[in-house]
Amino acid sequence: MRAIQGERPRAGLPRTGEVRCSAGSGRIHPRARRILLAIQQPADQHGIMGRDPTQDHARSPGDVMRRRHLFIVLVMLAILPPRPAPAQQEPAKVTVGTVSEQTLSASQTFVGSVTPIRTSLVGSAVDGRVLEFLVNEGDMVTEGQPLAQLRTSTLSLQLAAARAERVLRSEELAELENGATREELDQSQARMKAARASMDFSTWTHKRIAALFNKGQAVSENELQEALSHAQRDEQLYEQARAAHQLTVRGPRPEQIAQAQARVLIQQELVNVFEDRIKRHTILSPFDGHVTVEHTEVGQWVREGDPIVEVIQLSQVDVLVHVLARDVGQLKLGAPVRVEVPALSSELLTGTVAVVVPQADEQARTFPVKVRLANQLVESAPVLKAGMLARVALPTGREEIMTLVPKDAIVLGGETPLVIVADPEEGKKTAGTARLVPVTLGISTGDLIQVTGSLRGGQLVVIRGNERLRAGQPLTFRQLPGRSEKNP
Repeated sequence: MRAIQGERPRAGLPRTGEVRCSAGSGRIHPRARRILLAIQQPADQHGIMGRDPTQDHARSPGDVMRRRHLFIVLVMLAILPPRPAPAQQEPAKVTVGTVSEQTLSASQTFVGSVTPIRTSLVGSAVDGRVLEFLVNEGDMVTEGQPLAQLRTSTLSLQLAAARAERVLRSEELAELENGATREELDQSQARMKAARASMDFSTWTHKRIAALFNKGQAVSENELQEALSHAQRDEQLYEQARAAHQLTVRGPRPEQIAQAQARVLIQQELVNVFEDRIKRHTILSPFDGHVTVEHTEVGQWVREGDPIVEVIQLSQVDVLVHVLARDVGQLKLGAPVRVEVPALSSELLTGTVAVVVPQADEQARTFPVKVRLANQLVESAPVLKAGMLARVALPTGREEIMTLVPKDAIVLGGETPLVIVADPEEGKKTAGTARLVPVTLGISTGDLIQVTGSLRGGQLVVIRGNERLRAGQPLTFRQLPGRSEKNP
């Protein structure tokens, strides 16, 4: 410590205040300046900085070490390369369309509500007790999906018995249609031959006794009549056996088969009746939609016609507005119109005039008009929900020249809709700068929408890649094939 304390500075070492250059630039490096000021301030407070080097022997050991550390840091900072200048911003590549002007009917805004395209109050078709309630309010359901199940244990037993009876009737029909088996034919033939043998014997016996009676031998008339009776009986039994064999060979009559088929059909219809009763105990959704109201619960007894749930369909929605009599005549079915939903400020919606009810409200003297538009599902939830406030721009005014831009040129999400104009650079057709123009939206026609703002026909507007553009940002652009000032 003593040697350090009495050591004099080496030749060529600059004073602390003299380290000003960075890599030969002649200027103090910003980092060096900050560190120099941070260390110089406490040193000057003790009267160290700015003194002659010959007085270093009077300094404390801590001051000497501080100066050495400072010098090392300044040298390291001086050899660092200077920070590169920021690169020039690359032009954004976008697609542009053309602002056009057309003569259209002026629009008028009507306020209405979003309504489902279909609403069904699903009721019970039979009396019964609710065994299961399978949905909740807000659930998304599909067509044919079970909503509730009523108790069906008794009907299930009756259905099982009816099905067993149907099997019996079906087997009887099959027996008739298949006819006699080989064994049954042999049995019938054997009976016929046995009857023939018995008939032949009885006939021979009758002839023998008759011959003896005619000769006056010991044969009574009673014995003769008995032999004759036996012969006649056996002859009839043979005829019966022969006819039975013929019936067996021929098979059942067509009428018998038809009767058996009718019995099968009757039993099948009885099975269908029980199956239908069981099906009616299962409440099904009539279409794809959402459950909005529950009208019953598990264990509750419901009667035929009692409501179970309410289901609405929101794959498409209608915006119901009321139009005055003087304006309703200008509306055309299928005409495209712009729909604005305040709850969805970032969505540009377009619908069509679907229904113009020809019956006015007697008090307000307005006609109901429905504008239909497609809905979207996000995580099984519809974007447009029933009851939302909506504004519809209907073309009910007089004709005038309007400024139109492609719908894709509208940028939503801010306080007001914007259109980004691509101002071409002088002498260049595919390069320019972005300029943000606030607009007010009007009616829509096809892929175009009316705007009011600082726009004129023939200007280029960005229709693709306009989501994150800033004012003054350089652009390189191209137009889609088939788009021009005359055919936007």
